[in-house]
Amino acid sequence: MVLTLITVCLAGFLAATVDAIAGGGGLISLPALLLVGIPPQLALGTNKFASTTASFNSSFTYSRSGKVYFPLVKRQVFFTFLGACLGVWSVLHIGTDFLNKIVFFLILFVGIYTVIRKDLGMEDHFRGLKPSGIAWGMAFAFVLGFYDGFFGPGTGSFLIFAFIALYGFDFVTASANAKVLNFTSNLASLLLFAWMGKIVYLYALPMALAMITGSRLGTRLAVRRGATLVKPVFLTMSLLVAVKLVWQVLR
Repeated sequence: MVLTLITVCLAGFLAATVDAIAGGGGLISLPALLLVGIPPQLALGTNKFASTTASFNSSFTYSRSGKVYFPLVKRQVFFTFLGACLGVWSVLHIGTDFLNKIVFFLILFVGIYTVIRKDLGMEDHFRGLKPSGIAWGMAFAFVLGFYDGFFGPGTGSFLIFAFIALYGFDFVTASANAKVLNFTSNLASLLLFAWMGKIVYLYALPMALAMITGSRLGTRLAVRRGATLVKPVFLTMSLLVAVKLVWQVLR
């Protein structure tokens, strides 16, 4: 039992550190829970509990650093939550297999485009909000909220890319704002998992503490090191998501 808790907490710490920088922490934390023998649905719920606390902590730390642009995200939070609720409801009625191939090509495009555009996200080119920018922001908040509730892999990458492409944010600012929306969609999913009794609190609580610690470290590293750290981590995690999706298709 002690060894299991240590394994889960170490995985949670590493996952939250990476996730706070550029997303993708679920690629580490969820397999760790499955590895110690927790059934899939319970592992998903337990991971969601811990990752939601970590994403809240990251959002709070980023906001204190001044990296969250509240005039925009305050308009997006409701649509993200609504989209996530609909996504969670839909996944109970619709299979997700067909999404693997689509998301693989999308995440591959994001990665290749980011590599080709070497200056992408390295500096902040944001020049203020326009009505069209607000409308697009609410639209992608709803769509990616739905996607996160329905399927999930790569949500952080898509959110970061959307903030950079639409508003000219640098990687750190994009990651900060993405984390607020990611927390919102996580919360919607968590409420459903809790209602269904799919959380193993014996693992969820200590893992949450470890992930909070990791998220603090990751957020501080991102703010301190800037886009020179966030961009390569973003590319690495996007690649790992793509590999995971290919494996799911081929198995």
